[in-house]
Amino acid sequence: MNSLKNAVVTEIINAITVHSVKVRYENIYRRRWYGLSFCTDGQITYVHNGKSFVSDNKHAIILPQGATYELHGNREGLFPVINFCCQNTICDTFLSLPIDDAESLVDDFRQLQSLLLFGENHARAMSIFYNMLHRITSQSSHDSIISPALRYIENNYQNPSLSNEILAKECNISEVYLRKLFLEHTNTTPKQYILDIRLQKAKHLLSEGIIKINAVAQNCGFSNPYHFCRVFKEKTGITPTEYMKKNKTYKI
Repeated sequence: MNSLKNAVVTEIINAITVHSVKVRYENIYRRRWYGLSFCTDGQITYVHNGKSFVSDNKHAIILPQGATYELHGNREGLFPVINFCCQNTICDTFLSLPIDDAESLVDDFRQLQSLLLFGENHARAMSIFYNMLHRITSQSSHDSIISPALRYIENNYQNPSLSNEILAKECNISEVYLRKLFLEHTNTTPKQYILDIRLQKAKHLLSEGIIKINAVAQNCGFSNPYHFCRVFKEKTGITPTEYMKKNKTYKI
């Protein structure tokens, strides 16, 4: 799911409504684009690589680009589908995502359809679609459980004392369960998640080249500049000073 949150959408191909009947059966060969599908009524089962994925009013489905699969109509209904292209790979199998409010997604879908009729609305259409993806990926039970920890990290990554114990308390769960949910949600551990954010912030500050290495370390939550320099080189292959020289922005 973290890959979906990091999706870089390059184009929305179309937004169409599919009428799926109860006895529908199709074989789809090498799907051309990624797709987002959901509904307020009806049910479809997709079978991909021997696994079944259900699309109904409680589950949105991400259909992977290039996939070959079977489609079974379980209950008749209308299924909005948004086909899109991405710069990065977001999944190689189907993603079933729990949703709480299918009606609001349908409202967004209708607005998106209208905007796509006119080319000058590209930015607004992208904004609505990104908002839909954000809402869908934020509605799973695991997301809601660790969302306090994610918000806490966002606001406190500069604190060198930030720990699993603190994050677990924010979520009112055990440290063991926190690590488990982080792995499922972000494909990494809380410690690595925090480190990745700190390094990204450090790269940003180094590229600006306004403050010194010691200050960069302090602003990014490293206990001291020596620890910062060691970790930065370990992860990037070059020192902070070398990175700054190669990436510093000298003019607008």
